[in-house]
Amino acid sequence: MSETEIAAVKFKILEKMTNNDEIKEMVKQKYSEIALQDQDTNASSCCGSGGCSTEVYNIMSDGYDHLGGYTAEADLKLGCGLPTEFAKIQPGNLVVDLGSGAGNDCFVARHETGEIGKVIGVDFTPAMIDKARINAEKLGFNNVEFRLGDIESLPTTANVVDVVVSNCVMNLVPDKPKAFAEVFRILKSGGHFSISDIVLTGALPEKIKNAAEMYAGCVASAILMSDYLQIIKNTGFTNITLQKQKPIIVPTDILKNYLSDDEIMAYNSQSTNIQSITVYAEKQDSCCAPNCC
Repeated sequence: MSETEIAAVKFKILEKMTNNDEIKEMVKQKYSEIALQDQDTNASSCCGSGGCSTEVYNIMSDGYDHLGGYTAEADLKLGCGLPTEFAKIQPGNLVVDLGSGAGNDCFVARHETGEIGKVIGVDFTPAMIDKARINAEKLGFNNVEFRLGDIESLPTTANVVDVVVSNCVMNLVPDKPKAFAEVFRILKSGGHFSISDIVLTGALPEKIKNAAEMYAGCVASAILMSDYLQIIKNTGFTNITLQKQKPIIVPTDILKNYLSDDEIMAYNSQSTNIQSITVYAEKQDSCCAPNCC
């Protein structure tokens, strides 16, 4: 490879790093704002990120009210599924929640793992960490911990976690293969994850893909479901299972912020291209005993 070619490769890597850093900073700013908003404002916007709709709807989230451990003050209405409901958490498990927000999924997980288990929430927004710690203190939980950190470089020891959960966060991460590699790293042999996320089954209009608000709103950042599942497979996970899938309809008054009437008509004439999924996968048990494989 010539010096010119090497320089071109280095430039592309630097450009990608810069773009990823810009994306992360934009998401961090958006979610810092969300941490200071009330629940009604979050519930009336796309994943809480702005673009309020005048229609009565909740684009992404499912209701947590029926789950043990649900804490209304910690529910910012930012999710797109109920990963903790499907996560098969057992008493005594060590559970990590990626993008823990104000702590709602952590508190539901704590209900399942009990006083003998432990839950760690990781978020890279200081305002969210502060909010979650206040909520945990109010609840008197001493086995729920919130750590400031990046999902692409988790502040957690390798091979110690039983269950990883995450709710509508992984799609916000620029380097998704690296994020899933981190999930694989921290899970112990035989551990598993249950992650709810937004994926695509068709193309999005470029004006939506390029909108910062729709990126932070979990829509523009979504990738094709086939690519998403392939990343999980390539990471080394097994028994990959779709636990739930539902279509996501973006209301017209939000689309009007980005598309013309003709573009909205063309978009709505397509089949639903945005899906919420909850996916389960396992880190296969290591073979240690003689002749076990």
